[in-house]
Amino acid sequence: MAEHNVTLEITLKLLLDEKKYSTLKDILVTMNPANIAGVFEEIEPEKTPLLFRLLPKELAAETFVEMQPELQEHLIKGFSDSELREVVQELYIDDAADLVEEMPANVVKRILAQADPQMRKEINEILRYPENSAGSIMTTEYVSLRPQMTVDEAIKRIRRTGIDKETIYTCYVTEGRKLLGFVTVKDLLLTNEDESLIEDIMDKNVICVNTMEDQESVAHKLSKYNFLALPVVDNDNRMVGIITFDDAMDVLEDEVTEDIELMAGMMPSEKTYLRSNVFDVFKQRIPWLMLLMVSATFTGMIITGFEDALAATVVLTAFIPMLMDTGGNSGSQASVTIIRAISLGELEFSDLPKVIWKEIRTAALCGSALSLACFAKLMLVDRIIFHNSSVTLSVAAVVCATMVLTVVVAKIIGCSLPMVAKRIGFDPAVMASPFITTIVDAVSLLVYFLIAQAILI
Repeated sequence: MAEHNVTLEITLKLLLDEKKYSTLKDILVTMNPANIAGVFEEIEPEKTPLLFRLLPKELAAETFVEMQPELQEHLIKGFSDSELREVVQELYIDDAADLVEEMPANVVKRILAQADPQMRKEINEILRYPENSAGSIMTTEYVSLRPQMTVDEAIKRIRRTGIDKETIYTCYVTEGRKLLGFVTVKDLLLTNEDESLIEDIMDKNVICVNTMEDQESVAHKLSKYNFLALPVVDNDNRMVGIITFDDAMDVLEDEVTEDIELMAGMMPSEKTYLRSNVFDVFKQRIPWLMLLMVSATFTGMIITGFEDALAATVVLTAFIPMLMDTGGNSGSQASVTIIRAISLGELEFSDLPKVIWKEIRTAALCGSALSLACFAKLMLVDRIIFHNSSVTLSVAAVVCATMVLTVVVAKIIGCSLPMVAKRIGFDPAVMASPFITTIVDAVSLLVYFLIAQAILI
């Protein structure tokens, strides 16, 4: 829900209850659409259509875009055909396409019925592109100029057509739909000669994206170059739309949320936490829990395979949790760092040798520091303070040696798996904490018991 002032929200509710619609409207028109949408989320559903009808047409459409899909559906069902037509006609094409994607079939039928033929055509064109591609999030509403136009003619065209465009600051120069360059409104306004041709002042070094390019890559380009919009072209370099920075922000938010969920061992969800029912949360979490539970059986198999070693030196059992946790934490540190670097475009698969070498050196330092602290703890706390005679120098040597090797192996696994996953086409976030921890736990135990078998038995 959008942030909004709680006192203002209470005031609006009181005005609505007292049916002071004129005062209510005067307040609403001064508010940001996102804040108005936040107010709608908090009032009783049966009152939302009445409140929505108080908004001017343009503000109503902007507010509608900011609402949650459930509230949008509720309002659409309460709209008359004429009301729905007014809202739909005020939407930008990309917002209309998003709305069609999110609504159930019966609602979509009503939406498309109220859209004009040109809008229906453009919505269908956007919906044809694969999910998560640049084409699926672009808008076809942009300002195009011809290279032979004068500055004066260009400004007149912007004034005439700009009202229906999502952004007018950056204008794209095309000929036969071929993208030739771009010019900003600032360039037009600061040009001394009104008769100067657009082709003489335009920037021909255009950074653009293909319709099939991944939306996350597009969002990173917008962030990297600090653009307000990026042109989208097809394979023949024909311009088909633009992607604006607000769409990119939505993409990055969705991608970060998805990565966090995958890194926590959950299936991605399109619903917010409060809007998900118990069964939704169950479906989101149970697949990974099942997989991790089954994969954890390898840990049990390793322990069973070294029962003789454990029976001979029972004290070894007490240090299993510490070693497994240290290994899991070390692997998670490496994996999260690498996953973030991959998502920011800092690492490629060709960097894997450099990454492994850096992590080995880091692991050697971390492992050495941890093993020294562990040795002091075993000798001072376990042996001297708690008088545990089973903790001998040999046992301490086994635990400390395992500590060093576990950290090294865990960091190698943690940095390698995300890069390998990216290379073969999987989301690197899949290889985060739960998955890597399970692998490292098994490896840690194997290393532990092999060292113990070599030194103590």
